[in-house]
Amino acid sequence: MQRRLLAWAFACALFAALLPPAAAAEAGYRLDRSPHDPNDLVSLQSGARLFVNYCLNCHSAQFMRYNRLSDIGLSESQIRDNLMFAAEKVGETMKVALGTKEGKDWFGVPPPDLSVIARSRGADWLYTYLRTFYRDSRTSTGWNNAVFPNAAMPHALWRLQGERALEVAQVKDLAGHVVPEYRWSQLTPGTLGAVQYDAAVRDLVNFLVYVGEPAAQSRKRIGVIALFVLGVLFVFAYALKKNYWKDIH
Repeated sequence: MQRRLLAWAFACALFAALLPPAAAAEAGYRLDRSPHDPNDLVSLQSGARLFVNYCLNCHSAQFMRYNRLSDIGLSESQIRDNLMFAAEKVGETMKVALGTKEGKDWFGVPPPDLSVIARSRGADWLYTYLRTFYRDSRTSTGWNNAVFPNAAMPHALWRLQGERALEVAQVKDLAGHVVPEYRWSQLTPGTLGAVQYDAAVRDLVNFLVYVGEPAAQSRKRIGVIALFVLGVLFVFAYALKKNYWKDIH
């Protein structure tokens, strides 16, 4: 009986671990798949520009140094002239002048550091979150979010996306279950169209994924090489074993 219970618990844990993020979020707003590409240097550079212009005012990335942006194809002069608004040396980390106390006074909670936000929240969560802000007069900031209700953060990218409204209706699905239906409407236009805004958010998420582990691509390449070397060594080791035991077998 105990073995059966352990086997059942292991099966449930394995099933939960294999659930995709979108399925795990069905209790709330369903997450969209993030189309980011860590090999797209143009997208990463665009995301870096968006980050320093719209996010770095409040959110730091204190585990990321400016000179690491050379990994995404930028020279030190490009970094210094176009991206360094809150630092003097290219080797400094991406910190902000906003203190913890000021952030708590302004927003209720201090803005979190975004160095590993993509690893903690996931790229799909970030991609959906940045595209689901809407106007809400009941909140202190005048904004709310479908993925993260009552978020303290206002919509930093609203000039790009424009102002939107959200109506949540309760409808029945094909199985007869009552589920929420999200109905979006555009109140004021932004400087970008819907497709262009989604592309901008993809670039920003792409950059945040890179910031979470700048050496990810190098690590993967080294891993492939290491597996290849181990495969070659296995062939020689197996041949040595066959030759060593040939007189016995």
